Amino acid sequence: MNLGTGSSDEPEVMMDINTTPLIDVMLVLIIMLIITIPAQLHSVNLDMPVATSTPQKVDPVVVKIDIEADASLRWNGQILPNRQALETKLSEAAALQPQPELHIRSHGKAKYEAAAMVLASAQRSGLTKLGIVGSERFAN
Repeated sequence: MNLGTGSSDEPEVMMDINTTPLIDVMLVLIIMLIITIPAQLHSVNLDMPVATSTPQKVDPVVVKIDIEADASLRWNGQILPNRQALETKLSEAAALQPQPELHIRSHGKAKYEAAAMVLASAQRSGLTKLGIVGSERFAN
């Protein structure tokens, strides 16, 4: 007979602490601490100068090139005799400051080759502002 020793049928007493609720409470406290701390704003107050004048709006110079059905070219209504005259006019226009806008209008029966030649000449001369006028008829 064993005196003072418990029976082997009794469960052992658990001496560990459950830390899960403790961790949950600590996380809530940390979140509350983070929320209550004011955000640090790193800003510098500067007195910026105020513009005294408004910029003047300058209407761009528009150059109109018309490509006729027979591949002849017009510069603002004036007939150009050959491709060299077109190259000269485009080079002069590219040298202007600010550069003029180049509006290219092609006749409905003009060949694509003539329009491609004008676009290539404009690109070689350095013109950057160009558009094709009258293409809205091909939208449908």
